[in-house]
Amino acid sequence: METQVKTAWNIDAAHSEISFKVKHMMISTVTGHFENFNAIVETDNSQFINADFSFTAQIDSINTKNKDRDGHLKSEDFFNATTYPEMTFKSISYDGNSMIGDLTIKDVTKEIELAVDFNGIAVDPYGQTKAGFEITGKINRKDFGLTWSAVTEAGSIVVSDTIRLVIDLQFIKQ
Repeated sequence: METQVKTAWNIDAAHSEISFKVKHMMISTVTGHFENFNAIVETDNSQFINADFSFTAQIDSINTKNKDRDGHLKSEDFFNATTYPEMTFKSISYDGNSMIGDLTIKDVTKEIELAVDFNGIAVDPYGQTKAGFEITGKINRKDFGLTWSAVTEAGSIVVSDTIRLVIDLQFIKQ
């Protein structure tokens, strides 16, 4: 039996973003992203079927365009960045449309499913081969121990439990 050689693809951080969206007071949406992250893929085929995807995001790099809110998210009320400095994801399977993997936030690991649009492979003007992906999904923040909650005087929840993930990744073939 012949063993397939896997090709490594490293993240092109300048053309990638790991972001999230959450309802605030159930009337508006706040978007945030992680400024410092790393991701790699190893695959033995050009469609990335059953490729090994993994990423790590530095919690301290969270950015929602509001320093006070970012500080609150880094605190023990949410991510507790001092004790748990990284969020990680490791794929279990990818069939071309759906990716299943283990997401770890704080000290909690849960299997999640993400929708994936593989946008193809192209060679940039500098001769580098790149692959692009758009990945979306939803998680319940309370499943990962992000349980802080507050209610307004009118009874509205301040922060929704549902977090939408919007991840745009471009990789460079090594």
